[in-house]
Amino acid sequence: MRILVVEDERELAETIRDGLTREGFTVDLTHDGVDGLWIATENPHGAYDAIVLDIMLPGLSGYEICRRLRSRQVWTPVLMLTAKDGEYDEADALDLGADDYMTKPFSFVLLIAHLRALIRRGAPERPAILTAGDLTLDPAQRSVSRGDTPIPVTPREFAMLEFLMRNRGRAVTKAAIIENVWDAHFAGDRNIVEVYVGYLRKKIDHPFGRNAIETVRGTGYRIAADG
Repeated sequence: MRILVVEDERELAETIRDGLTREGFTVDLTHDGVDGLWIATENPHGAYDAIVLDIMLPGLSGYEICRRLRSRQVWTPVLMLTAKDGEYDEADALDLGADDYMTKPFSFVLLIAHLRALIRRGAPERPAILTAGDLTLDPAQRSVSRGDTPIPVTPREFAMLEFLMRNRGRAVTKAAIIENVWDAHFAGDRNIVEVYVGYLRKKIDHPFGRNAIETVRGTGYRIAADG
């Protein structure tokens, strides 16, 4: 199994490489973000089984490397390894397409366990940016656009559109929308779903002559696979 380690603390990087090598991994190592991105996408030995990626790197940050990998449809499992331990740092990493997150100092035993778990799961396609035709939603940037036109939406509208786009092409019920966009114990009027669908249509469909959000009689709503 081949692992790429991108870590600018050279002593730590060598320690990780030595430890992984003893565990039977083949390890490529770089200390620079630009080189890390190039190696991750142009590896002459074939695709990596996993990437261990620091966040604070010279050249390109780990966040940016992960974002660019996912935008290029490189789905190699990524484990972020960083001294930053804030919950927003972890959320940003996961939103940009990382699969796991560990903070320094870390247990090497746990690092190995996390890597083996990532490799067992493999690399299913899970785009960091959601699309339906020319409609684009970026969870990391919390942005929505139609083609080159940015579309301002409220946090609740964004959450509903994200849920619909993650289920692109499938009909979802009002109950499912309520549970995922509000919460399972929501006690208000369920017609609130129709109200917010209306808000979204006025922003992402009507001005562009589109009908991306479809009503599925007897079921709920669906965002068209082709937008």
